[in-house]
Amino acid sequence: MQMRTLGTDLNVSAVGLGCMGFSHAYGAPTEEAEAVRLIRRAFDLGYTFFDTAEVYGTADA
Repeated sequence: MQMRTLGTDLNVSAVGLGCMGFSHAYGAPTEEAEAVRLIRRAFDLGYTFFDTAEVYGTADA
């Protein structure tokens, strides 16, 4: 996985995983077990940049 530097010393994967689709934003939320499986798989593949935000869902998001 290629890496990129954000700011002065934060290295993240060049490809990120947008997590908004796990929330209510695009219909029914993804089941928690499925979301966890997808995030773990992305991490295993070298992803270290995950796009998350409070507005994507509840405190559980």
